[in-house]
Amino acid sequence: MDMMQSLTDNSEEILAQEHGKAGLVWTGKPAERNSSSQSSPGSCKPQDFSSIYSKELLPHCNGEMSRRFLQELVNILFSYIDKTFDRSSKVLDFHHPHQLKEGLEGFSLELPEQPENLEQLLVDCRDTLKYGVKTGHPRFFNQLSSGLDIVGLAGEWLTSTANTNMFTFEISPVFILMEEIVLKKMHEKVGWEEDKGDGIFCPGGSMCNLYSVLLARYHRFPEVKRKGMAALPKLALFTSEQSHYSIKKAAMVLGIGTENVFVVKCDERGKMIPRELESCLNRARSEGRTPFYVNATAGTTVFGAFDPLPDIADICQRHGLWMHVDAAWGGGLLLSKSHCAKLRGIERASSVTWNPHKMMGVPLQCAALLVREKGLLHECNQLRADYLFQPDKHYDVSYDTGDKSIQCGRHVDVFKLWLMWKAKGSEGFGSQVNRCLENAEYLFNCLRKRPDFELVCKSKPEHSNVCFWYIPPSLRGTPRGPDRDRRLHEVAPKIKAKMMEEGMVMIGYQPLGEKVNFFRCVFSNPATKKEDVDFLLDEIARLGCDL
Repeated sequence: MDMMQSLTDNSEEILAQEHGKAGLVWTGKPAERNSSSQSSPGSCKPQDFSSIYSKELLPHCNGEMSRRFLQELVNILFSYIDKTFDRSSKVLDFHHPHQLKEGLEGFSLELPEQPENLEQLLVDCRDTLKYGVKTGHPRFFNQLSSGLDIVGLAGEWLTSTANTNMFTFEISPVFILMEEIVLKKMHEKVGWEEDKGDGIFCPGGSMCNLYSVLLARYHRFPEVKRKGMAALPKLALFTSEQSHYSIKKAAMVLGIGTENVFVVKCDERGKMIPRELESCLNRARSEGRTPFYVNATAGTTVFGAFDPLPDIADICQRHGLWMHVDAAWGGGLLLSKSHCAKLRGIERASSVTWNPHKMMGVPLQCAALLVREKGLLHECNQLRADYLFQPDKHYDVSYDTGDKSIQCGRHVDVFKLWLMWKAKGSEGFGSQVNRCLENAEYLFNCLRKRPDFELVCKSKPEHSNVCFWYIPPSLRGTPRGPDRDRRLHEVAPKIKAKMMEEGMVMIGYQPLGEKVNFFRCVFSNPATKKEDVDFLLDEIARLGCDL
């Protein structure tokens, strides 16, 4: 039977039924399931995996058992997907680390000396999902990346099946060309000239940001590649106080040092203040440092703020500095006609970080570094390993991308994005972004009307981040001051703990500067609706009313 047809026919017949036995594959057609116990071909025949081991799967044996095993795994996954979109199901079934390590209901993390049968492996697959977090659940608001896109999931499955590497055209011809096409499309959305830009997909936005500092340093001081930091003056780079921590980490990793990262003040909405950047530049020079790099953020992690890119670009141009835009979170807005103006000025950047696995909903991980100057990635990172990058191959070796990368082995992250872009088009992604920001505006308006909540920022959110405090009845009449702040600081963690124990919704919290712990709700899941926003606020109020 065709595997996908079987999945469609048998989607309700899953391995992991709450009270059923694991390890059954139904090979009959839907109409035959209710028939009496006939043994004729085509009737319902369960496959018992309890005495079957991996040695009976490909490549050791024929493909029939492998097909049945994978079909059963797909049934587990399909059941999980159904539950992910079921609002009556839990976001998580929380257990403490020691409980998971000790083992639960036959689920053990320990590794055996002897092989276990396929039925146990299937049970383990089911339980791995059971005790994890459904990040695709419409009521998961905890991280910037959420949602479960079925086309993207299909792309990830195909990528894993292909199991190839992105370093040469000879072993990854289609994926290499897809990466080129997708990067060109992203360059177009940034606003760069056609065929001028470059880029590479990296394992996360932090690595993209590290690449940007690496390139900026090489561009200014190419001798660093051979002679190292000892040959350079003391460098200085600049980023806002609300930027991602990976900028400081990049300075640490690259030997520049965190003390040479100048943190620029932001306004009350979390945007870098241009005159403060000028002040930091002057201070760095007066202290004998050489400025070379400025990071501007398009969509800060906490407030979702967009730095004033045109003003920062003017400063970078005037001082001859590399301008990087960390649009890991905000880059998706480039696809929205309603919101793309918030990134005006990004076309003047030397490099851009853009994470499609955030606002665009591509399955983790999918992050791109875009570079305006073509060839710089190769010049900076190229070492010409002759066992991979032979110049006398019979095809155009400029398509061998491995020497652009710090990595050797590089996962295929582009296919799921390419497939989703095919499925949605730029307009579909734009509509998805718009819905997320509409949810944020709805939450913002709800909070303004409720006396039991207080907004951290009074102005309408730029992105899909909404930050707020819950004020329990015991604090509503308390005057502002240190005592109220101390007590309010404890509210969010206590509510979050109760929330995780019950498992029906999930949201993050954090302090920021002098602001005590507050909730940060972010929207990137297109499955989330206004009813989920209402549920979130009601749950917070229910869980926190007696604090």
